Amino acid sequence: METFESLVRTEFRPENTYLNTASTGLLPARTVAAMRTAVEAASVGQPTDMFDDVEASRASFARLTGVAADRVAAGASVAVYSGLVAASLPEGAEVVTAEGDFSSVVNPFHVRADLKVRTVPLEGVADAVRPGTALVAVSAAQSADGRIAELPAIRAAAREHGARTYVDASQAVGWLDFDADAYDYTAAVAFKWLFCPRGVTFLTVPGDLGGLTPLFAGWVAGQEPWASCYGPVGELARSARRFDESPALFSYAGARRSLALLEEIGVAAVREHDLGLAARFRAGLDALGHAAVAAPGSPIVSVPGLGHRQSALSGAGIEVSDRAGNLRAAFHLYNTPADVDRLLDALSG
Repeated sequence: METFESLVRTEFRPENTYLNTASTGLLPARTVAAMRTAVEAASVGQPTDMFDDVEASRASFARLTGVAADRVAAGASVAVYSGLVAASLPEGAEVVTAEGDFSSVVNPFHVRADLKVRTVPLEGVADAVRPGTALVAVSAAQSADGRIAELPAIRAAAREHGARTYVDASQAVGWLDFDADAYDYTAAVAFKWLFCPRGVTFLTVPGDLGGLTPLFAGWVAGQEPWASCYGPVGELARSARRFDESPALFSYAGARRSLALLEEIGVAAVREHDLGLAARFRAGLDALGHAAVAAPGSPIVSVPGLGHRQSALSGAGIEVSDRAGNLRAAFHLYNTPADVDRLLDALSG
């Protein structure tokens, strides 16, 4: 059996110091090969069964997040699924969101002028839930700085007051021990910590489908998709597949292999690796006199006042992000202690 290290080095061979997974994850070699095969097969008129890839990806994501596959919808965008959840709310419903959360999570609620959206600091989301709150919408980990939401407290407060929960796990699934079954709805893009191609997103819903109306349902949302191509769909899928978007098939051909790799390695091993590197970076920052945003237990480290260094770092072969003036580094399975030290050396200059 291959070790964590040997498996990772076989699949990932970055040619720079890549510390930007919170923006986009690197693709494994097996994923690139599968996509190349799919594209070449399609180019000669003998396409592979990429719809089978969609189903395999759905099942893999379900296992990684602790839900049954029939509760997982496959799409391409968190914003679309946020919009679906927003559209399900009655006029006047109150939604609690976190300040500065990612726009794809919160904006669909704000564009509905008939909803009452209350925005509070991340640390106060659980306390903000009250009688009459219909929904809490929050990211599991903040894109801007890696802070982790107090999800158990938010879940408990929502249950106490009869509110539903919608959690964006785009910056969490792949390293955080995330249980989608604990929330009413969750969504996650897969091109970050799940190192899938862009164009792959998953939605999880309750077993009773959560009262959502499949507003954008097309033929792929039918119980028998190939018999649902013309006219109104006769019968929608009796599972979360009724919320599928028409899939970006070449992306799913790759996603199947990326998700299988994560299952092979194990999220627990990835988390230990990622958090170890983040801790090393935080310690180095302290030694240099820089204070990172407090985000305990997160592999995303954001350093105020250093965002302007991003361009020069990129020119030196070190990829990080500039977010709201902060330098954001994100450490994942393909990174090494040497990557951390190289960034620290650059920042000390």
